[in-house]
Amino acid sequence: MAGWTLDNARELYGIDRWGNGFYDLDDNGDVVVHLRENGKSAAVSLKSLVDEVRERGGALPLLLRFRNLLDRRIEALNDSFRSAMEASGYTAGYRGVYPIKVNQQQQVIEEISDFGRQYNYGLEAGSRPELLVALSYMHDPGALIICNGYKDNAFVDLALQATRMGLRVILVIEMPGELPTIIARSKALGIRPDLGVRFRLSTGSEGRWAGSGGDRSTFGLNAAQLIDAVDLLREEGYLDCLHLFHYHQGSQLPNIRAIREAANEAVRVYLSLCEEGAPMGLLDLGGGLAIDYDGTQSSAPSSCNYGMAEYAADLVEVVQAQCDRAGAPHPELITESGRAVVAYYSVLVFDILDVTEFAHPEPPDPPSADSPEMLRNLWDVGGALSGKKLQECYNDAYYYRDQVRELFNFGQVTLRDRAHAEKIFWHLLTRINAEVQLLEHVPEELETLESELTDFYYGNFSLFQSLPDHWAINQLFPVLPLHRHNEEPTHRAVVSDITCDSDGKIDRFIDREGERKHLPVHKRGPGEDYLLGIFLVGAYQETLGDLHNLLGDPNVVSVSLDDGEPVFSHEIEGDSVADVLSYVEYDPKTLEERFRRFAERAVQAGNITPAQRRDVMRAYRASLNGYTYFEG
Repeated sequence: MAGWTLDNARELYGIDRWGNGFYDLDDNGDVVVHLRENGKSAAVSLKSLVDEVRERGGALPLLLRFRNLLDRRIEALNDSFRSAMEASGYTAGYRGVYPIKVNQQQQVIEEISDFGRQYNYGLEAGSRPELLVALSYMHDPGALIICNGYKDNAFVDLALQATRMGLRVILVIEMPGELPTIIARSKALGIRPDLGVRFRLSTGSEGRWAGSGGDRSTFGLNAAQLIDAVDLLREEGYLDCLHLFHYHQGSQLPNIRAIREAANEAVRVYLSLCEEGAPMGLLDLGGGLAIDYDGTQSSAPSSCNYGMAEYAADLVEVVQAQCDRAGAPHPELITESGRAVVAYYSVLVFDILDVTEFAHPEPPDPPSADSPEMLRNLWDVGGALSGKKLQECYNDAYYYRDQVRELFNFGQVTLRDRAHAEKIFWHLLTRINAEVQLLEHVPEELETLESELTDFYYGNFSLFQSLPDHWAINQLFPVLPLHRHNEEPTHRAVVSDITCDSDGKIDRFIDREGERKHLPVHKRGPGEDYLLGIFLVGAYQETLGDLHNLLGDPNVVSVSLDDGEPVFSHEIEGDSVADVLSYVEYDPKTLEERFRRFAERAVQAGNITPAQRRDVMRAYRASLNGYTYFEG
């Protein structure tokens, strides 16, 4: 493109659409993150951060975390609901809770608990381990600890004891069998519980997690079960303990219309519980606040057709209208927004180790006069190539290339001849593709030509460890180079990881129209440093990863501002080889001893010298203690 600019790069990668003002490009062509703390702000180059980590001896892949972005998302969420409530005259307040399952890392919980205290921002625990975390970090008596999920006696007892200690811990009844257990433990301990109930809405949902709502959703009570629970609470004298109504539509809800419809049904059930005599007062609207991963601002699964302010305003409007119509007090509103809070918080950075190029713009050497006939015929296709004969030349290129391969299989041409044919073939396809770009109407067979010429860029990361949702549910994430945005990216690539698995690749990328099959990249010379970043990975990706090929957690660096300058506030070394081997039941000391005995037998057999044994044992120990990823 003539006159390539940074704005061209912003448009190509969509950073101004999905970056939410947090990420942008600077004049050097680097990706920057905008941080703001204690009245100071800075645009920090991600590449400069990586360079500093490397100077300190750190290695890629690297997870960069920005705690300030957590703070600003919590701030924005609370400000959105406050503004909506003030504008409409809503008489109750808003209290958010963070679902620990979305990202259980200690740094996340600590920052949310500390910064969120000014908003009485709470935590949601869906298991006993998560409750233990919540009870250790959430000591704000004005915040909520909401307990969902399966609850055994130990879980219930912990929640009740914390209630007696002054915390607001709400036990949400998710299944009919839970309520008798909660009542029994409450009586045994002499503690009145703070109760909520989760309802299974009939309103359908949208997006990848639509199954979290509706009649067939896994958790929650239906209408009949809810009335049974109310009757049991009244019979046991515990109806006055029921304060919260909860529903959950699912994660990443792309369409605001579905959110409004579900809230409308939920308020009707909430008001019915008030009519049954329950004190209520808390309406938990669940999670679902979406992130615009692809920047299309649409109802596609990886996007959303609304913003945070519209989300808050619509929920306040629906709840207020129903309550005013019924003459009922406005409840305090709660949302369990996890993805929307933590997604921007972290970026995975990795380097490209190698490249396989399919496009060959430079012509290869012509075949000699004594070269096989099919090889010479393939070369002659280039002489006839023109805009009017693209389809014919495309067909001929494939025919003659395949003929050479067949002759090779019968031993009639050499491997060198076959390699020569491959070079000619890819050069022809490159030329044909250049002509195709000029056509107004592209023949059907030639529509896939661009994908055939897509390169492989091999990245130093594991898709299964660091981006499991791309592999498992086709979630799109923004991927782009961290530098060189002053240059036009002239190549197209699929990004492969270093696992020995054909699924270990990113081959779906965001586009203004929603999706494309390649990533625009710059040409990488041999040995040249080229960095890519995957953005919006703070939600779920850090906790869902697996140990495919025994590749473990990457190194982590948390970045904050100190007097306006970026500092590394927290560093965590990634898994060593010994760490991941221990996860799958190997004892590293036993492995070393078994290898030592093998090495000693090699000395006794005369295969190696004692000095060589020393060297190989040193290398074995170093590898055990080393990083699981490529260490160039």
